[in-house]
Amino acid sequence: MLWLLVGVPLVAGAALLLGGRRADRAAAPAGLAVSALLLGLAITAALTRPAISAEFLDGMPFALRVDGLSAALVVLVPSVLLAVLAFSVGELGARFFGLMLLFADAMLVTVTATGLVPLLLGWEVMGAASYALIGFHWAEPGRARAGTIAFLATRGADLGLYVAAGAALAGGAGALGLHQLAQLPDGWRDVVAAGVLLAAFGKSAQLPFSFWLSRAMAGPSPVSAMLHSATMVAAGAYLLLRLEPLLGATPWAGWLAMWAGVATALALGAVAVVQRDLKQLLAASTCAQVGFMVLAAGAGAVAGGTAQLVAHAATKSLLFLCAGAWLAALGTQSFPGLRGAARRHPVVGVTFAVGALSLAGLPPLSIWLAKDALLAEVLHRSVPLYLLGLAATALSAAYAGRALTLALSAPAHGDAQRVAIGPWRWAPLLPLAAGAAALGLLALPWLPPLKWPELLASALVAAAAATAAAALVHVRGEVAEQDVLSGWLRLEQAARLAVVRPLDAMASACARFDERVVDGGVRLSAAVATAAARLAGNRLEWSVDGAVRGVARGARAMGRLARRPQTGQLHQYYAQAVVALALLALLLVIL
Repeated sequence: MLWLLVGVPLVAGAALLLGGRRADRAAAPAGLAVSALLLGLAITAALTRPAISAEFLDGMPFALRVDGLSAALVVLVPSVLLAVLAFSVGELGARFFGLMLLFADAMLVTVTATGLVPLLLGWEVMGAASYALIGFHWAEPGRARAGTIAFLATRGADLGLYVAAGAALAGGAGALGLHQLAQLPDGWRDVVAAGVLLAAFGKSAQLPFSFWLSRAMAGPSPVSAMLHSATMVAAGAYLLLRLEPLLGATPWAGWLAMWAGVATALALGAVAVVQRDLKQLLAASTCAQVGFMVLAAGAGAVAGGTAQLVAHAATKSLLFLCAGAWLAALGTQSFPGLRGAARRHPVVGVTFAVGALSLAGLPPLSIWLAKDALLAEVLHRSVPLYLLGLAATALSAAYAGRALTLALSAPAHGDAQRVAIGPWRWAPLLPLAAGAAALGLLALPWLPPLKWPELLASALVAAAAATAAAALVHVRGEVAEQDVLSGWLRLEQAARLAVVRPLDAMASACARFDERVVDGGVRLSAAVATAAARLAGNRLEWSVDGAVRGVARGARAMGRLARRPQTGQLHQYYAQAVVALALLALLLVIL
């Protein structure tokens, strides 16, 4: 079962990629069939909890397992994949469907991995597939560059996972099993925790890596829906939830995760509030919402963090697909052009409203319950962190309420021309809207007991913030331009100054050293060798050649002398023998 779950999308995705344009016609039916099959396999796997293992390296097996935590993600990934591929029918070809299947397969390997070896394999394929999907329309200006920036930002953080693997191996975790990491001795465990946090922060676009998610908006809307919900960005949060025992065994790591998560939720929530582009608002909100999951991992609230991950995945995939539908129908994703979009396209408008209200954390929708479940655990650890979490909840309600109000408001320049949104675009929105509304309630039996005062407090905070944002939209219209916030806190510029320029200067210095010292030494050696060769050719070669010719002349002369006694006359041979014997006798007498 589990081999099929990770093998079918791998084979199908590779086949579509190898088929190229010749497979475009069959790409959509094949992609939908494979994703539907995956969903069936995932549901079966979640119920039966299979495990597999195969020898990979000596003492390091390639092992996968579906357990309580990964079961939710195993079902979530193909569910979102099916909706995203259905939305893409008729628009994108075999290359897109193949990459999406490989992308989902890498996430399935990541969430079912029981050791660092399969985890790193899925992690790497996911990063490579995201690069190809973000820069999918590579011929358009800036798309490939956006994919490169996102890829380099995440790859730089991914080095932490390799550091963690090396430290785990050095610390005695020979099989590199995830369950072994929390049992490592002090020192090595700290290095492993630091590497895991770095990799997770980079993959999940937490501070200071958040800027790459803004660049990722250059990809098609279906890519954004998959990237921000069930794969890639969710992978870092999942990793921290999976390794919560490691964070708990390393006290500073848990507190760092909590403060980093709440800081990202607050900072990127403020960034989302002032965005004038719907996809940029949703991207910033992804960073903020994933911040709650990171906060949950640090606080040990695994159930609440998992519920937040699942609820956010359904909500965010729904909102990105709504944005894609409006972009296709209206040709814009900026808020001035989206005024009244919910009125012009009621089905998309209603589903967008469900997603926005869930994102705002309003009851009884999914994110309300999930977020309260994790905040209840945070309250037991730190009251200041809980209050900051409530403040981040208010920001979530503010940007969600602002986006919904603008989509429902009257168009600025009259009613724009209607462009039909086909059933392939609006049909996948309906099950996602149902998930955004009800998944929190369905997860209630697995959540820790919730207290009504806390639920009521978060609901009132969210309702007040959403109402205030809607009132400000009616009174003031668009928000004022904020250079720092609308520019994502200038995190990309800071990364250029703090990382890119020093590395570029170091690379330039290394290049100069290579050119002047290493390459100069090579050129000097070549010049010395050439001069020595010329000297040998002009002097030594003639001397050696002359000696050889002298030896040859002497040998020829001796040969001529040796032929003279060979007359063929017998008495001369006897005479020569007598002379030779006489010389020999003389020699013996002398000696």
